Amino acid sequence: MLKSLLITTFILSFFIGITQPNTEIYLLDIAVSETEFTISNFKNISNNEGYDSQPSFADNNTLLYARTHQGQTDIARYVISENNYYWINHSTSGGEYSPQNFPKNKNVTAVRLDTTGLQRLYKYDFKTMESTLLIEELQVAYYSFFDEKTILSSVLSGNNLDLVISNVSKKINDTLVKNVGRSIHKVPNTKETMSYTSVNEDGNMDIYQLDIKTLESFFVAELPIGIQDHIWLDDSNLLIGSRDKLFMLDLFGNGDWKQVADFSEYKIKEITRLAISPDGKKLAIVAETEKENSNK
Repeated sequence: MLKSLLITTFILSFFIGITQPNTEIYLLDIAVSETEFTISNFKNISNNEGYDSQPSFADNNTLLYARTHQGQTDIARYVISENNYYWINHSTSGGEYSPQNFPKNKNVTAVRLDTTGLQRLYKYDFKTMESTLLIEELQVAYYSFFDEKTILSSVLSGNNLDLVISNVSKKINDTLVKNVGRSIHKVPNTKETMSYTSVNEDGNMDIYQLDIKTLESFFVAELPIGIQDHIWLDDSNLLIGSRDKLFMLDLFGNGDWKQVADFSEYKIKEITRLAISPDGKKLAIVAETEKENSNK
């Protein structure tokens, strides 16, 4: 199995203010069927020295991501049809991370880490870019929306992360699980299900599904050793990146992670985060890249 091939030493880094790796964001087209996983049009869309990461699709033509800008991290909006990016937020004294589209409108949300050490989740008005605090008191590190009122997030708690569900309209926060990871998603083709990762007794990450209505969790799969991030291709197929390859797990298959793509020709060293477009046709990957392929 893949897990036995990935025995590497790693540290779960969830303090987003620490020194970040020099990463790039790549965009590619994918086509997935029962028998094939094909990729095409592989392209570096960030081409920027420093930390470019945490991509999320606002729609099929727009990708949000955290981009290094004048020594700090701000939010960029990449328009695929234009092959160009624009800054989302007014420059602040701190940095913005983990951008996502607010449900049902064009506003953008992001975690802001101020120079004072204050770390909070904000909503940015699409027209004015003025920010509004979404969740008071909690140091949100990573998050995902279930709907415009409900947010599932990994929150800093001592040296670990806690899984917290928040009703932003009622300003209610409930801690559900201790010692979790950073990868949180809404499961496609389901009405009331999200997924998160939790640290197991071996120090590896397990994927769980959470029923938003009952708040019950159900085990899905164990991630290979050293892997923190996952995405859903649909409600039964998971995708991860490891080194210079992509692996897929069919929950109705034999339980093994299957290699579906190899990017070694592009001199990629380590794939981490992934994001898929709403129509499932485009994939964004974050990776550290060999210097000779950085085009700097």
